[in-house]
Amino acid sequence: MKRIEQAADAGGWSYDNMMLRAGQAVAEAVLWRLPDPGGKEALILVGPGNNGGDGLVAGARLAEQGMRVTAYLVRPRPAPDPHTANLRALGGQVQGPDDDRHAMLERFAGTADVIVDAVLGTGFTLPMRAELAATLRSAQQAIERRRPRPLRVAVDCPSGLDCDSGAVADSAIAADVTVTLAAAKPGLLQFPGAGLVGEIVVADIGLKPDMRELTEVQMELAELKTVRGWLPQRPPDSHKGTFGTAVIAGGSVNYPGSAGLAAAGAYRVGAGLVCLAVPGAIHGLLVSLIPEATWLILPQEMGVIAEAAADVLRGRAAGVEVLLVGPGIGREETTRKFLARLLQPAEAGGRARIGFIHSQAEAAPSMVTLPQLIVDADGLRLLAELEGWPALLPAGTILTPHPGEMEALTGLDTATIQSNREGVARDWALQWGHIVVLKGAHTVVASPDGRAWVLPYATAALAKAGTGDVLAGHRRVLRTRRVSGRSGRPGRYAPRSRRGLGGGRSRFDGRSPGRRCGPSSACGDRRIGVDAGKLKTPSPRLRTDRVGGHEQNQRARRRRALWVARNRAWCWDRGA
Repeated sequence: MKRIEQAADAGGWSYDNMMLRAGQAVAEAVLWRLPDPGGKEALILVGPGNNGGDGLVAGARLAEQGMRVTAYLVRPRPAPDPHTANLRALGGQVQGPDDDRHAMLERFAGTADVIVDAVLGTGFTLPMRAELAATLRSAQQAIERRRPRPLRVAVDCPSGLDCDSGAVADSAIAADVTVTLAAAKPGLLQFPGAGLVGEIVVADIGLKPDMRELTEVQMELAELKTVRGWLPQRPPDSHKGTFGTAVIAGGSVNYPGSAGLAAAGAYRVGAGLVCLAVPGAIHGLLVSLIPEATWLILPQEMGVIAEAAADVLRGRAAGVEVLLVGPGIGREETTRKFLARLLQPAEAGGRARIGFIHSQAEAAPSMVTLPQLIVDADGLRLLAELEGWPALLPAGTILTPHPGEMEALTGLDTATIQSNREGVARDWALQWGHIVVLKGAHTVVASPDGRAWVLPYATAALAKAGTGDVLAGHRRVLRTRRVSGRSGRPGRYAPRSRRGLGGGRSRFDGRSPGRRCGPSSACGDRRIGVDAGKLKTPSPRLRTDRVGGHEQNQRARRRRALWVARNRAWCWDRGA
């Protein structure tokens, strides 16, 4: 960040301008969550550096809105300090660092409605000095004793959090909102630090988007509004063929539901037709669960996909854009041979056929070029057992490992992968020449051309078996519909080697699986893929009174069903 700020300053955008923008963004984050700020108390914890200056500017803006502002200087500020003087001129109180046993700090923290943490920023690394740790611990304990707790807003990153690694000090102050400046820092999305940041707001501090230092950055923070813009429209005269055919090869007697979950996920995000290629032993289990699917019955051995199934599947792959292989497939030897034969058709022997009549002019499956692949679940573990597997895959293959599967593919241990998720995903995507989707909290999507995106969502809702299968089905359909990130530029993400790189203002506060709103934040009703404010009519509500409510509720239920039907295709309609 220091290098970027120096370049901006040399280009005519001064440090004072950046500080004013940063402080204004912090104040806006507070005021957006306090609809009636007049008379409320704000405590600004002020450090000696630029973060402290940002906090003082924010305090001045809050004082202008009628708040009673106290700035607590953790350490002395360089003199003269115009920001301290300005806050005093606006009626704010400034408490020096000569607080005996932090009695004043605990008193302020015990009554403030808002606490702005502007002590430490991107320059902090562990270990923390004992004197500073004692100060932060006093504030931390005073906050934790309160019920309800005040709104806590961190400037750039919570004090005590290493912005590069995500490591935290014991005295770190958790935030409800983190206003990170110019770009999200890696430590904000790396646990354990990610558990302290609350909602992330990326604030624009006035950096020009065409700065050379910014255009060199290829790591992006995915924004909901940008990703929504990539989704194609669903024209009213469309039919099932318009939205592609999803072919999913998976399932076994041990994991029969995985293929069904992937198919359900594909239909849920708009697939026109889903073809499930499964061993016959599980067909009867799934057909009633996914009645709208079509079926390709694969040769099997003891309820798992057999080697000969490769030729059957290859024949069905003709004319298909994307093929998903792996959900519930198992790791038996015959299934490994199936995958090897699917990827190396020229070395295969005779081919198996299903049905009753076969034309002599029918093209041999070995002559059919495989479509783009998505490999998931046990398909990845089987892939890792094949020598030279990256060269066997079609161009643009998408690999979707969780950390354990990434360990099998790379040979790295899980701890190493988790300590540098974005770096590992990018490095191996470049080495393999394929797209890597490293799943987990804050999923990383890395392209072989060096670009990568980080999804700022972490939720325990996905910590259950089957969610990966559903996500694989989602990706299968999105690739069929040619959804890509080339049409937009999400908010920038600061890699470890370049702190604080570029970007615009974004807010991750939707009621989605990645919702990260603190207890004091005022989150709106933002559904996944649909902006409730853009709907023509709100969802009808049912009456709860006992008098005269029955008939009205009957009508409300009918209106609600119609409302749901009209808004079912939200994920393709860009939230309109």
